[in-house]
Amino acid sequence: MKYDEIDKKLLEVLSDDGRISYVELAEKVGLSRVAVKDRIQSLKEKGIIEKFSVVINSEKAGKKVSAFFEVDVEPKQLQEVAQNLADNPNVASIYQMTGPSTLHMHVLVEDFQMLEVFINNELYAVEGITRVESSVILKRFKSRNGYKL
Repeated sequence: MKYDEIDKKLLEVLSDDGRISYVELAEKVGLSRVAVKDRIQSLKEKGIIEKFSVVINSEKAGKKVSAFFEVDVEPKQLQEVAQNLADNPNVASIYQMTGPSTLHMHVLVEDFQMLEVFINNELYAVEGITRVESSVILKRFKSRNGYKL
């Protein structure tokens, strides 16, 4: 998809503050409010902007334990296992990866007891999983939602 330098500036400003008004955004990029509105609508139609959302601090919202999992799955059951895990409310994100692991998953839970429950009752119970490896995050230095220009 093509977009120009003004579109890039719009996306940069919006990624810092998705609630900024069209008037303020227009001032920052040197366009009229109507031109900004039209450009944002075009970026949405092209799929460059997928949606506007809020970024929640998981720790402050009560999800104190954050862990990443590498999950190997029987190839024939990949789609079913991935969908099963994606439907779990504790799973923040899940990706099919190249290399030795089939799925890469980020899980957020309240505490280590809930992590144990998730692993034993919700992960190991899924048919088709052949191997699970996990890493718990000790400290977050940087986190970002989506792509930043």
